[in-house]
Amino acid sequence: MNTVLLAKRELGQFFNTTWGYAIIALILGIDGLMFNAFAMGSEHQRYSADVLEDFFHYSSGTTMIAAILLSMRLISEERTQGTDALLQTAPISEGQIIFGKFLGALSFLTILTALTIYMPTLIQINGKVSWGHIFSGYLGLFCLGSACLAIGTFGSAIAKNQLFASIIAGVMVVFFVLGWLLSKITEAPLTDIFSYAALYEGHFEAFKRGRINTESIVFYFSMTFAFLLLAVRVLQSRRQA
Repeated sequence: MNTVLLAKRELGQFFNTTWGYAIIALILGIDGLMFNAFAMGSEHQRYSADVLEDFFHYSSGTTMIAAILLSMRLISEERTQGTDALLQTAPISEGQIIFGKFLGALSFLTILTALTIYMPTLIQINGKVSWGHIFSGYLGLFCLGSACLAIGTFGSAIAKNQLFASIIAGVMVVFFVLGWLLSKITEAPLTDIFSYAALYEGHFEAFKRGRINTESIVFYFSMTFAFLLLAVRVLQSRRQA
């Protein structure tokens, strides 16, 4: 119950501040520009499925950016405003604090992502794509956004302010995105580890092409759970200090 109440409070804060609307405007603006320039702006005729695939490709980048921007304030803002002491003394566990704030941010990210549905709809009007492909792509964006948001939540838990939180989260997300590159310059067993840990390559690509990969879903939710658990451990260590 405490988790749900905290999630509702967090979601409300995004809609009650200019920060939330600024993120919506920024992400929708970038998505719209890239969709028009790269997906729909080609002079050559293309299959609708290829255009949709490009849309999900570029949207994956903006989803990761949105996740970092949303998560940077979750815990670090409490420390900046001095309200973290209230949370630490309140009759609510560290797990409820982390999961509540995470669920609130994830709900906002899901709403933001859903607002881009008009772009695949335009492709459907002017061409022909399967709704299964659209569902698969958005499922991939949800899973990817969840993992990046959890990474950002951990970054926000260990940082003293929002700027450092965004930097920490950004560096970690880039590291995991570049896992495929690290796998090419390392030897076994690191090659397999980096290849599997890559957030985009090998995991999201199936979704953007219209295929639901259950192994990738397990990977994304495992990443989400692992980083949320790390964030909980950080709060527990502070409460015990």
